[in-house]
Order: sequence, then structure tokens, then C-alpha cells
Amino acid sequence: MSAPLAPANAPTSPHRDRRAPPVALPQLSVGGLGLRLDVERGEFFTLLGAAGAGKSALLAAVAGFEQAGGRDLLLEGRPIGRTAPHRRGIGLVEAGTALLPQLTVAANIALPLHLRGVARAARRAPVAELLDRLGLADQAALRPHRLAPEQAVRAVLARALAAAPKLLLLDDPLALLDRPARIALQFDLRRLHAALGLTVLHATRDPAEALLLAARVGVPADGRLQQIGPPQALYDEPASALVAGLLGEANFLPGLFVAEDDDLADIQLDCGITVQARPIDAVRGQRCVVAVRPERIAFATVSAEEMGDGALPATVQDVLPQGDHMRLRLIVGAPGSPAALLTVWRPAGAPLAGLHAGASAAVAWQPYHANALLPDRMAPR
Repeated sequence: MSAPLAPANAPTSPHRDRRAPPVALPQLSVGGLGLRLDVERGEFFTLLGAAGAGKSALLAAVAGFEQAGGRDLLLEGRPIGRTAPHRRGIGLVEAGTALLPQLTVAANIALPLHLRGVARAARRAPVAELLDRLGLADQAALRPHRLAPEQAVRAVLARALAAAPKLLLLDDPLALLDRPARIALQFDLRRLHAALGLTVLHATRDPAEALLLAARVGVPADGRLQQIGPPQALYDEPASALVAGLLGEANFLPGLFVAEDDDLADIQLDCGITVQARPIDAVRGQRCVVAVRPERIAFATVSAEEMGDGALPATVQDVLPQGDHMRLRLIVGAPGSPAALLTVWRPAGAPLAGLHAGASAAVAWQPYHANALLPDRMAPR
């Protein structure tokens, strides 16, 4: 409906209304215990971390099933810390969440509407829409024990959406599915988020899932968020070795930060080679690791001199076909120094003459594709 027109004789002075436009509040705000997190309306925000990082506890506190433990919880600007879970307007889907076995799939999805007192006839349209959106129309009359694991997760998700939650919490709900089913549901979650304008707080241990789904990613550890930002930014520019390892596979080469030239650090690696990298949290004169992604490393079965300036000699240790790519394990290092192992990815089918275990080769990478980071005991290896 269009806004009413102003009276013809209304004043036109620019000073007629000096009130500032209202500030849009985050859909969810979490504060306290050193952790601060805002989830914007319509945002898909992912918490990425290993088991025990506190992701599930945070989601349970937001849902109201665990004590907030001193956290300030605001939903649409209103405190919800003392609000009963069923009054928060929040949906929660966890891995292994069960459907009621005595009800059909359609009746399970309709349950939140039934509990709200919605008439049976009024439930049909939203339930039918959700069955269609989640690909469950042919399973509507089945009991849960007849569903495949992927279909059961879809039904649980549809049941959570039936209540039209202000906030949807996803606690690694795809963790128990096989890879094809997990990928299919990831794409459907992406589509549902866009189509329904959902606000989602998601927890996972899968970096590929975070990269696909999230607008922003937060990495919790030691009671605080180590880094927040778009997932590709965290992948390319991690703030710590922990973040680098959680966002995907990386080579971590230990060494000493010996000098700094403009915005690049000179790192004397333990394997006897000096390389350059962007200093992130590494400190000159101290131990660090150089993190470089396997796909960022150029590789050829030629000498380092033939590859060009900055190339390092290497020896092929293993050639491991991985289907969509080839994984190479290489030995690098100067004579008389302890060797380092380096993982490199190459596209499947890439022509690599003379590629076999024991072959001589060369590797190189751009300094800005490598990050000098403080060693982290919690970083994946």
C-alpha cells in the first residue's frame, strides 16, 4: 500500500523533520564472556570450528535449552535470556533430530501449526508448500521409519520452517549424511535461504559447507571469535594458523621470521630455504609457520632453474589420484637440512611428463599467496 500523500499546504522546509532514520537492529546479538556476535536480518552466518569449540553450546543457549552463562541475548533488540524456549520464535535443527514415529511426514511438519491452534484446513497450504520446497511431496503419507536419512533431515528442516521462525539455528544438521546427500541438501539450504529470506545461525566442522552457504563466517576458540568475515576472505587471508587450518587444507612450513622488506617477511624455513610471505600475526625474530594452500603452488617436472626465479627444487614422494584432482607429496629442502613435506594439487588429467615417485621437480608460489603466522597448538595439521 502506498504511503499517504502530504497535505497540499504542508510546510516544505528541510528542517520540518530532523529525526534521523531508524537504525536497523541485528536480528540476533550475543555478548558477554569475551564473545560478541551480531547476525543481521536475512543473513546466513556460520560458526566454523572443531568439536568442543563451543558452537553447539552457543546455539543451545540462544535456543533457550542451556543457560546463557552470562551472555547477553537480544532477538530483534529485545532480551530473550529469561524467555522460555517455545516463546522465543527460534527454530533449532540438530544432527540426529527425530521425527515423531506415530505421525506421517505431513503431520510431523504440521505439528508446530497444530500446537499453535491453527485450524486443520489452514495448515494444508503451508505444509504442502514445504513438502514441495523440500522435495518430500511423494513421502507426505509415509511414517518416519520408511524415510531415507536425507529425507528425514529434510522433514525435520520442514517442521522447523513451518513455525516461520524469526531465527533458524542449524547445529551441523547434515553431519550424519553421506557426501552426495550432504551436498544436495547444502544446495537446497542455499536456495531456501534466498527464497524465504531466512536468518540463519549455522554451526559446522565442514569448511566446504561454510564456503558454500555462509555470507559471513566466525571461528570460535578459547571463548572468543578468532576472526569474522566473508568465507573466501578467511580462506585467503586467515588471521591465525587455527583459522587457516579450519578453512581448508594448507601446508604449514615452520621457520624463523628473520627480516621484513616492505610488506613481505623473509622466513628462514627449517628445511634450509628462505621464502617470502605476508606477515599476518608473525613477529620478527620469532618462530612462525608459512601457510600456503596446495592449489596455490605451481609444479613442474623440470629443474628449479628452468622454472624460473624463486622456484625451489623438489623430489616427488607420492602421486595420489583423488578423482577430481591429483595430490602430490613432495620433499623440499636444502642439502644438510631436515626435509619438509609439501602437498600440491593438480587438476585431474593435467599432462605431467615424467611424473612418478622419485622424480625431480620444481615448485613455486607467489609471496602474496603465503601467510606468515604464529604457530598455534590447535591448528589442524
